[in-house]
Amino acid sequence: TVFNSLNHDMTLTEFKFIWYMEYSHRMWGRVVGLAYILPAAYFWRKGWLSRPMKGCVLALCGLVCFQGLLGWYMVKSGLEEKPDSYDIPRVSQYRLAAHLGSALVLYSASLWTGLSLLLPRHKLPETRQLLRLRQFAHGTTALIFLTALSGAFVAGLDAGLVYNSFPKMGERWIPDDLLAFSPMLRNVFENPTTVQFDHRILGITSVTAVTALYLFSRKTPLPRRTRMAVTSLLAVACVQ
Repeated sequence: TVFNSLNHDMTLTEFKFIWYMEYSHRMWGRVVGLAYILPAAYFWRKGWLSRPMKGCVLALCGLVCFQGLLGWYMVKSGLEEKPDSYDIPRVSQYRLAAHLGSALVLYSASLWTGLSLLLPRHKLPETRQLLRLRQFAHGTTALIFLTALSGAFVAGLDAGLVYNSFPKMGERWIPDDLLAFSPMLRNVFENPTTVQFDHRILGITSVTAVTALYLFSRKTPLPRRTRMAVTSLLAVACVQ
C-alpha cells in the first residue's frame, strides 16, 4: 500500500540502498553487543573483574541489550498501519529519541569506565572555584544531552524541512504557528515548527554554555589533560 501510494517510482537499486543501510546498522549493533558480552564473560570467568567492576560490566551489558530492544520497538512503530493517516510512514519521534538517548548513555558510560581504568584520577584540592567549574560542566553536559534528544524529535517529525532560513524562521523571529497545537504542551513534542524552534534555541544555548565553560576553565588551575579536554569540547562544539 505504501509503495503504491508514495514510492511507486522507486527503483530496485534505490530500495536496495535503503535495505542495506538498515541491514548494516542492525548487523553493526549485534557486533557491538558481542564486543561487550563475549569479553565480559571471558574476564568474569578468569576472575579478572573486581566486585565493583562486575556491577559496572553487568550494567553496560544490560544497556546494550536494552538498546537493541529499543531499536526493535522504534522500527515497529514505523511499520504499523495508520488507516486515518496519508502521511509518509515514519517511526515514532518519542521512540527515536529514547533510542538515541539510551545510545548516548551507553556510549558515555563506556567511555567513562574505560578512561577510569586507563587514566589515573587527578588529586585536586576541592576549592570553591573547582567545585563551581565541576557543577558548570555537569550542567553543560545535561544541556548537550537535551539538545541531542531534541534533534531526534526534529528527525522523527521531518521538522528540519519546515524552515530552512537562519537566524530567522522564514520572515519572522518567532513563527505564527509556534503554538498551533492544543493542549500547549503537545507543541513541544509534536509540532514540527516548535520542535525546530526549540532545537535551534537549545543548540545556540549549548554552544554558549560550552564557550562560557572554556572561558571559566582558563581562570581555574587545572591539569594539562583537563585543559585539553575543555579545549577539544569547544572545538567540537564549533564544528557541530
